[in-house]
Amino acid sequence: MSVLPALRVPEELSARVPAEQRGSGRDDVRLLVSRGTSVTHHAFRELPEQLRAGDVLVVNTSATLPAAVSGRLGPDPGGEPVVVHFSTRGDDGRWAVELRTPRRDSGAGTTLPRAGGPAGAVVRLPGGEHLVLDEPLGPVRPIFVGPERLARRLAALSESESESAKYGRAIHNADPPPCDPPRQTPRADPRRSTGQDLAPGGSRLWWARVSYADVPALLGRYGRPIRYGYTDRDQPLSAYQTVFARPSPDGAGSAEMPSAGRPFTARLVAELKSRGVRFAPITLHTGVASAEAHEPPYPERFEVPRSTALLVNAAADGGRVIAVGTTAVRALESAAGPDGVVRAASGWTDLVITPRRGVRVVDGLLTGLHEPEASHLLMLAAIAGQEALARGYEEALGGLYLWHEFGDVHLLLPAETVHGSHC
Repeated sequence: MSVLPALRVPEELSARVPAEQRGSGRDDVRLLVSRGTSVTHHAFRELPEQLRAGDVLVVNTSATLPAAVSGRLGPDPGGEPVVVHFSTRGDDGRWAVELRTPRRDSGAGTTLPRAGGPAGAVVRLPGGEHLVLDEPLGPVRPIFVGPERLARRLAALSESESESAKYGRAIHNADPPPCDPPRQTPRADPRRSTGQDLAPGGSRLWWARVSYADVPALLGRYGRPIRYGYTDRDQPLSAYQTVFARPSPDGAGSAEMPSAGRPFTARLVAELKSRGVRFAPITLHTGVASAEAHEPPYPERFEVPRSTALLVNAAADGGRVIAVGTTAVRALESAAGPDGVVRAASGWTDLVITPRRGVRVVDGLLTGLHEPEASHLLMLAAIAGQEALARGYEEALGGLYLWHEFGDVHLLLPAETVHGSHC
């Protein structure tokens, strides 16, 4: 069910090329600011005027991988051409992948959905490598692996915790997980699954064994960024990296860009810091989104370092915690306990933020404009409220803002309280 059922976004409001190819730079996009139901319009370069000293911007440092690779089905030459989208590496070394059909009318990048499988299917990859499909990521109840100590803590979580806190969980380094097993429809766990866990039928994402062990190196040699049909042409990988991206020691990264950070430039970051705005890094490696089905996100790897936890907790003294992107919200809220305290955490999170669950730590969100069916709108409604979200999107449509990863951005902040005098 859509959060904004009346929302219809015309095709002409899709951002088809990066901002620097339409204007003077990455930060040459528009900024819609919602403070409750009050909406104002700005250039993104005016972001420093919308924030204040003591605010903490939580940013995702995950680098974008060239996660799309052309291949052919079957062990013999001449098989059906496919594009493999590499989504997530499991703890057992397998990769969750999506097979797509390449479009013949739009260059190398755009694709159409296709059925996954079957099990045992071979996809020949460049460089003489191949992958073999094992099993679909069918709807399974997540099975979290890790130290026995953490498993015991998960089993011992209090049943008295309020219902609003029971939508997700994470594996942590040191502190008890903040919430107990999810009660929404179970989703696949990208770390492990067994044939017995699978529901009948196929799946968009499949577990695959890749002949070349160093998949990030394979992607670096033969891959390209995942591209969707609303864009005009293929872009270099640099167009999909944010100023916050940092390489991971193991080559891990995001299948799709954490795009809310894209308009930031080094110059803008420096100006924000000079005004007393602080930056708190997290890492969450995004998987392959469901462009057609708009599924909730699958479990994803994340890390919230101790330094970020300290910064966020200190902001309770007067600053606001503003997540740059939905990925930052997911990671940060996964590390927050029922007491609203953030603790250093890492592992996998399957947390889905909904209005019923709410947020414990995040005060505001800087994000792109999302399609009407996107599950991310549930998160936005949880942070800003349904009325404020509807009002913001009404203004975005009326103002001809641009959607998608190369488009304009939306800053959702709490309504400003006016304190009257009392005699």
